[in-house]
Amino acid sequence: MTWLTWIGKKMIFFLSQIGEAMLLLWRTIEQLPKINWKLTIEQMAHLGVHSLPILSLTMFFAGAVMTLQVADVLIRYGAQGTVGGIMAIAMGRELGPVLVGVVLAGRVGAAITAELGTMKVTEQIDALKVMAVNPIGYLVVPRVVACMIMVPILTFYGVLIGTGGGYLVATVVKGLAGATYLDSIQIFAILSDLTYGLIKSCVFGAVIALVGSYKGMYTDMGATAVGYATTSSVVTSIILVFILNYFLSVLLF
Repeated sequence: MTWLTWIGKKMIFFLSQIGEAMLLLWRTIEQLPKINWKLTIEQMAHLGVHSLPILSLTMFFAGAVMTLQVADVLIRYGAQGTVGGIMAIAMGRELGPVLVGVVLAGRVGAAITAELGTMKVTEQIDALKVMAVNPIGYLVVPRVVACMIMVPILTFYGVLIGTGGGYLVATVVKGLAGATYLDSIQIFAILSDLTYGLIKSCVFGAVIALVGSYKGMYTDMGATAVGYATTSSVVTSIILVFILNYFLSVLLF
């Protein structure tokens, strides 16, 4: 019966975590009308603008290496006129939202969890309650809204950078004409390839912020617990980004 007891304990723990996460989501939705826009703008700068350097590097080289691999095959079969279109569609639909989501899960999700976890351990969240300040409205809502606004903007920026990296490799390394690359984007890519990708990235932003906030708000006491919660937040966010990406792709495309 030992293994049955172990499975039962794990299942109860898992269901209790889901329940706590759903309660956090509901309380966040309840506090949305009372959002503090000053704090939200500060979080947009902290979580969004400060992510530009690492995002630019990631997306540029992702677009460059994708073009490097795809262009060889397409040129071999005489389909070099489709390189730009394929890259634009891939970046807009999948690579842009997913890579931005993974990068921000590592940077933004970890930052949110570490910050809120430290506040929990040092009893700053309890101090907010004593001062009659709602911790969800003060800490969670600005971060969730900031991520939902900034992640689509960063995705749009990342798609442009990635497509630009592909253009550079296609023209300089593979010898394609720049006009051929740009014309294929106009021929094959449509607006919905980008807009549906931005919708996906908005969902990813909300998930990253909510998971980071949940792991921080419900961390155990102690420095080790904060480190564990931060690691768990990044892993959980990345897994959820990939899972949701599949279902959103089925739904949208």
